[in-house]
Formats: sequence, structure tokens, C-alpha cells
Amino acid sequence: MKFDLKKRGVFMGIIALVFLATTAYKNDYFEIAKQLDIFTSLFKEVNMNYVDETNPADLMQESVKQMLNELDPYTTYMTEQDVERARINQSRAYVGIGATINSSKNKLVVVEVYKDLPAEKAGLKAGDEIIKIEGLDVSDLEDGATQFLNGKKNTTVKLVYRRNGKTTEVSVARADVKPKAVPVYKLLPNGIGYIALDRFTKTASKEVENALKLMLIDEAKGVILDLRNNPGGLLQEAVKIVNLFVPKGQLVVSTKSKVEAYNQTFETQKQPLSLDIPLVILINQNSASASEIVAGALQDLDRAVVMGKRSYGKGLVQRPKPLPYGSQLKVTISRYYTPSGRCIQALDYRNRKKNGAAIRYKENQYTAFKTKNGRTVYDGGGINPDVIIGNEETNKFIETLLKSSLVFDFSNQYYHNNTVVDLESFQLNKKDLERFKNMSLDEKYGTIGETQENLNQLKREFKEDGFGAIESNFEDLEIALQTSKLKLIEDFEPKIRSVLEEEIIKRYFYREGMYAYFLATNKEVFKAQEIINDRDAYNNLLK
Repeated sequence: MKFDLKKRGVFMGIIALVFLATTAYKNDYFEIAKQLDIFTSLFKEVNMNYVDETNPADLMQESVKQMLNELDPYTTYMTEQDVERARINQSRAYVGIGATINSSKNKLVVVEVYKDLPAEKAGLKAGDEIIKIEGLDVSDLEDGATQFLNGKKNTTVKLVYRRNGKTTEVSVARADVKPKAVPVYKLLPNGIGYIALDRFTKTASKEVENALKLMLIDEAKGVILDLRNNPGGLLQEAVKIVNLFVPKGQLVVSTKSKVEAYNQTFETQKQPLSLDIPLVILINQNSASASEIVAGALQDLDRAVVMGKRSYGKGLVQRPKPLPYGSQLKVTISRYYTPSGRCIQALDYRNRKKNGAAIRYKENQYTAFKTKNGRTVYDGGGINPDVIIGNEETNKFIETLLKSSLVFDFSNQYYHNNTVVDLESFQLNKKDLERFKNMSLDEKYGTIGETQENLNQLKREFKEDGFGAIESNFEDLEIALQTSKLKLIEDFEPKIRSVLEEEIIKRYFYREGMYAYFLATNKEVFKAQEIINDRDAYNNLLK
């Protein structure tokens, strides 16, 4: 049984439980003890006297979840089972099958397979739905289904998957198949090096270092470090990557907290590989956390030209805290600050809208800071590039559309019905884009966008309140909404085309092919090469 415990007393009581192990306990002893006493009594009375049978564990977990929702999305509670699953996943003794799997509504769908790894060798493709694991129905395994795919190295797992209505049984090996942090590095024909960094794992800095060494041996004229769509990862790896380009002893990032012990500074520890090779950092709206530390530090130190779109703006630091009975709290403890002193956090979780959404800092709230050479940079909204490319007009519906299952489903259909032989000449035609538009009208995708969801909810409420007679008015409104959606899809065709083509390319040529396509067609990569080749323009951007 689920209970909604949003009462202030309950929240303050749970807050007391969380903060008991912190220094705040010393500062607010009386208030915490008071609220803890209230909560303990309330919790006991509810469980003893409520008319129906209660489950104390469920009741407590729901209370904790509701309370943490009041803070930020990065402060989370993990049960003993969650902690154990995470431990197994991180253990090198337990490995996977070489594919990204999405688990939703008791369904397991293959999102991406990696070239030359077990899933690809067994014939699995993006879009396949795994329906059985070792003879067990996925629908019966619920949230733990993905755990059954992992196991000890050099073992196999039997799967049954569905593709286009046909089921197939395969045996897939388990291997140490974690994708590389640097999926591609290449010396381009004009002598400029390109390094794509997907994630900040334990090997990220070493992989970037190895790629950079080869480029220096080949006397590269400059380097492009691509951090687009990189969500971040290990802080120390970010510091080490910055260290490849700046001197030993240089401040890279600091953290500030209300708890003095969490105030830290992170400096470079080694001699760099190169202090003078021209460097361009590519970022976009999905570059976050450690990516922003690298881009922000190199921008503040005037060591690189940052190019692309404004980054995500995650400047919050988390730390795990053990709790009784094997559970754990991951709690936000501090904020990141770049060498110039700016915080890159874009959302203010201390101030929220009426619907509970955090408020984004506005430009008139930004504070100016100075780089090493005296250039002006600002805090409050991620890293703003020195050269802005791709900041075309954005639209919330289009952004939601491109993150929806429609893109995934369209790409799967295209893959199963078309042959692509030549990577560089591949391009969707007008007929393909028209089919995408028609798919968007399918009832399956009818709730894409908050406006549509709100309209559906409003229709239900009117009907429940007895105003069903005005249903025809809603029909007219829905027709107008559909017409407007189609017009937006036409207006944003170049952006939609780009996203679809990249997703489809991965079906045929894997992630490596996607990057090859990037290098052959991407305007940000072209512009980065242009700036590196024009040394005066490069230097002027850093003055």
C-alpha cells in the first residue's frame, strides 16, 4: 500500500534522520532532536492505528523519496538491495554482453550494440526486445531483469528476443565489454587531431593521453577534443585531462560547502604533454559535470577555444554516505568552481516554480569573472562557448520529440527496410522525412509534449466534472494542435534530419561509423579546423 506523506512534520522528521550524522547535527541539535521526536511518534502512531494494514518499510521509503524530491535530483536514497546491485555492476568479476539495454514497463529493449562484442556477434540489433532470459519471462522479473544479463566473465546467457514479430533464441557470451572512454581518435587529412571523449571513466585520462601522444609524434597542427553529449563522471579524470595541457601546480577546480571539510581544491600533479599545441573543445547542451570542469578550466586559463552550444550546467558535487542496515545516501555536499571562481550550476533548486520545477538562473543574475588573460566570462548557466555554433532557435516540443521513442522506432524501421552501403553519401530524402511526420501522428506517440499531456488531462477533468457536452471543442483544439506540430517539424527539419541520420548510421556502422559521419559532415568540426588553421584568429579569441 502506497501512502502520500507530504506533511511537514514527516518531512522534517526524515530530514533529521539524514542529517544526524553530519555537522549540522551539532549546530541545530535542539531543532533536529525535536523534529526527530515528532516523526518517531507520528510514524509509530500511523503504523499502530491506521485502519488498514501498513508496511513500515514501504511507508518509510515513500517518505524518504518525497523528502529528497524537495532537494535536488542528485540526492538519492539506495536500499540495501540497490547498493548490492550497484556493487555487482561495478565489480570486474561480473560483466555484460556488450550492449546498452533500456528497461521500461517490464520490457527490455536493445538500444545500442557495440561492434565486435558478444551481443553483436550473436546477432542482436538495436530495437530487439528481449522477452526471455534463461527461460524466465522478462515481464516476471520486473525491475531486476537487467541484472540477469550480467554474470561472471566467460559464461553465457540464453536469450529469446523479438524482432518484427519473429522470435529468436540465442546464446550470448559475457565478457569484459565496457566501452572505451575514447571511442575514436584520428589525425585528419589536414594534420589536425580529433579526440572524442564519451565519458569520464577510470581510464579516460590515460586514453586521452595515449591518443594525444600519437598526435604529437605525428606533429599534429592542433587538437579538437570533442566533449559533446558527455555527461561527466570521475572528477579526478577531468583534472588529469586538463593537466595534459597546463603546467603542474595549476588550480583546475575547487569545491565549496557549508561543511568546511568538504571545501577542496584540485590542482594538476604532473608536467603537461604540451603547453602550446592549439586546442579546441567542443561542447553542447548535453555536456555536463566533468565535461564542464575540463571546458571551464581550459577556458579560464585561456588554454583552449571552447566552441559549440552552452553546456548543461551541473555544478553540484555528490558523496555517498553509509546508512544503517546496508542502505546508502548519495547527497549533494558542495558546488564546483572553475579557476576564475565561477560556479557553473544552471538550476536553482532552492527556488522553485509552483509546479515544483527548479528555476534557471537568468542572465541578469550572472556574475562576471576574468580569465587568466583578462577575458570576461560568466557563471550561472553552464559554460558559454567562445565561439557559439548551433545555437539556433530551440523549441520545447521539438526537443521532447527528438528524445522520444519516435526517433528510435523510426530508425529501426528504416534499418529493417533499407540498405546503406556508403557511409559518407548517406542522407535521408524528402519521402523519408514525410514518413517521419506521418509517424508522429500515430496514436502511439500522441502524448509527446507537455501541451498534449495537459490537454488530455484537461479533457478527462471536464468529462469527470460533467462537461462532456463540450468535447467537440476539444476536438477542434486537438486538430489545431496537430497542425501546429506538423508545421514545427517542417520548420526544424535540418535539426530533425541530423538527429535521425546519426541514429540510423549507428544501426549500420556502429558508434565508430557515427563518428566517421560526424567528421565528414559536422559543421562544428569544420569550424574547429578552420580556427586551428588560422593561428591569428585562434590567438585573438584567447586575448
